[in-house]
Amino acid sequence: MAEANRYRSLQVWGGRIVLGAVILGLWELTSGTLFNSFWISKPSLIIERIFEMVERGTLWFHVSATLQVAVVGLVIGMIAGTLIGIGLAYSGIFERWVYPYIMALYSLPRVSLAPLFIVWFGIGMTSKVLMVVAMVIFVAFYNAFEGIRNIDRDLLDMMKTYKASRLQKLSWVIFPSITVWVLTSLRLNIGMALIGAVIAELVGASRGLGYYITYSSGMLDTTGIFTGLFLIMMIAVIMEQVVVQLERRLLKYR
Repeated sequence: MAEANRYRSLQVWGGRIVLGAVILGLWELTSGTLFNSFWISKPSLIIERIFEMVERGTLWFHVSATLQVAVVGLVIGMIAGTLIGIGLAYSGIFERWVYPYIMALYSLPRVSLAPLFIVWFGIGMTSKVLMVVAMVIFVAFYNAFEGIRNIDRDLLDMMKTYKASRLQKLSWVIFPSITVWVLTSLRLNIGMALIGAVIAELVGASRGLGYYITYSSGMLDTTGIFTGLFLIMMIAVIMEQVVVQLERRLLKYR
């Protein structure tokens, strides 16, 4: 069994590496031949730019700023959204009063909130974290809310039959049942958190990958733009793999 899982894992990672190599190879070959390299740059130029940023000490300077904002906002948004979702699911008729207003807030284009947050809180970290929270909180809320509503009622009835306490219900039924929903929202929200951080940096910042993309755009530096985008994707991939490992540990009971 262990060998089969190991072989399957090697197949998956091997396929991913081959597919990535093919895509990058085609990009490298077509840039400068079928397409003007000024518009789409090249993987080789992007790698060269990353090494230049490492030598100048600007790589971690920008990456750390975006990563810090994204992680802090992700944690706050996940906790707040999950707790609100659980609380509202058990609030009875109050849920019917509040739900339409939550839908109204969800329909707002959160991108337009970035300038407003800067007016209220300045261009510091607070406004950027709030932008990330605004992007993350609704996904966390809806997953927790639906997770509670989809709990097997027979299990809850059985717990009542055995006169289980509220803490026992939470520990043995509710939390295990919504774990999958919460982890799913966490995986979805990784991309949302990075989008929120970059949007906030595009509007007003002096460091970060969003700022680097804006600066490169102003200098007509397409390699710099693609470098910023590539680094954002790499951060998302790494964070997603961290969540995958967490998911495997937490869902062993399945």
